[in-house]
Amino acid sequence: MKIIVIGGTGLIGSALVANLRGQGHDVNAASPSSGVNTLTGEGLAGAVAGAQVVVDVANSPSFAAEDVLAFFQTAGANLHQAELDAGVGHHIALSIVGADRNTDSGYMRAKVAQEQIIQAGDIPYTIVRCTQFHEFLRAIAATSVVDGAIHLTQASMQPIAASEVSAILAEIAVSPPRNATIEIGGPERRGLDDLVRTVLAADGDTRRVVTDPAARYFGELLNDASLTTSDGARLGRLTVEQWLAAN
Repeated sequence: MKIIVIGGTGLIGSALVANLRGQGHDVNAASPSSGVNTLTGEGLAGAVAGAQVVVDVANSPSFAAEDVLAFFQTAGANLHQAELDAGVGHHIALSIVGADRNTDSGYMRAKVAQEQIIQAGDIPYTIVRCTQFHEFLRAIAATSVVDGAIHLTQASMQPIAASEVSAILAEIAVSPPRNATIEIGGPERRGLDDLVRTVLAADGDTRRVVTDPAARYFGELLNDASLTTSDGARLGRLTVEQWLAAN
């Protein structure tokens, strides 16, 4: 099977490409570095020609609200047209659990706009909404520093290891399209403050984590349901401690 991975050189994309190639599939890792740019359309038609499946795990280079919305709308439209022209039979997109519940976040609004383009299109699809990755917890800490301390909400998150995300996407890529949105997440729900404390302790990082109910997550004021999965979601196995031990 010929499968194109848009964003195929990133954290999820590179692991997904390796997984699918290991199964014997013909996989193209498409990204600007390989001459494929979904925002401008450069190289897109050639990349998807002859493909049965396209998996889009690409991200915007800017997280500013206007930039990220323009990216997902423009890239989504370009990709949809290229796939129509090529006769692609299954489009898979990686989105975010809670995207439609967190409307104060410009990034979340942009992901919903991306989903709407897919849902309104003519290509069979599967949208995979995923919780945050274990690998992003350090970055979350880095963006939450106030006067030398890390201020984070105690609202629950449900992080999942990137390796498990890529494995699930690989299964979906070789399965029939669902024409639906599914959710995947980590095995446990814990406060964001507690999760970051666990990672910092494992790193020997002595920075203080302050539990702050008013702390926002990329512009969003969270509650325990904001970024956690609904009933019926597929869950990974690796807890944060297990992921840390393996990495």
